[in-house]
Amino acid sequence: MTSPETSHSDAERDAAPQFVLPLVIRIEKAAPPARTDSLETAARAVLVLLSDERAAAEGGEWYEAVRDWQDARIRKVVRRARGAEWRRAEALPGVTVTGERAELRVFPPVPLDGWPKDLARLQVSGTELEDPEPPAAPDPARPVLWLSPEVGMSAGKAMAQAGHGAQLAWWELPEAEREKWRASGFALAVRTPDAARWAELTESGLPVVRDAGFTEIAPGSCTVVADHPALREPGGPGTTGTSR
Repeated sequence: MTSPETSHSDAERDAAPQFVLPLVIRIEKAAPPARTDSLETAARAVLVLLSDERAAAEGGEWYEAVRDWQDARIRKVVRRARGAEWRRAEALPGVTVTGERAELRVFPPVPLDGWPKDLARLQVSGTELEDPEPPAAPDPARPVLWLSPEVGMSAGKAMAQAGHGAQLAWWELPEAEREKWRASGFALAVRTPDAARWAELTESGLPVVRDAGFTEIAPGSCTVVADHPALREPGGPGTTGTSR
């Protein structure tokens, strides 16, 4: 299967109209979510949107916007909201996805310079989240999105990158595996390996996200390896995606 991200050259993608996938994380002052929970919820939110009939079925309400977004670079931007800001965001067309405590809303893609005003006014900065304790080792039977131990990222940036990794894995999976993942509620983990394991992962043939360098980190930086059990087979498909 050829993914939208690999069917066009960088020049072709950059020449196309540019769209962005907005994600809004709810961060209330009194009870902010944990970092890992937020990253995992963001990744799941991207998959929920991609599998939504409004986005996936030709003629669906969001189909053309998602198609055009995937034909360009798969940019994602995470903003934060609380209180009335969050309530206004909830009123816009989209899907809210929850984790253990994290709550995040994903919206259909919008033009890069055409954000709805209730989203455009939200802040990108201020998503510095912490884990109260180190996350447990991931279940080897579940998909894992491995974050680079070599690249420092804000929580918002890492959420976007985890979403990219989930999307690359989704593109590579046959329909039967997609259905299994959907039936599990898109169970997954986001973890950071040690340097030795990271080196192995980046050479494994699994889908790799390389950042386009629009924010925070250098262009071409490898940020995520998408380790789905169905893609671990010897000779299985591998994708390198360049995105925001």
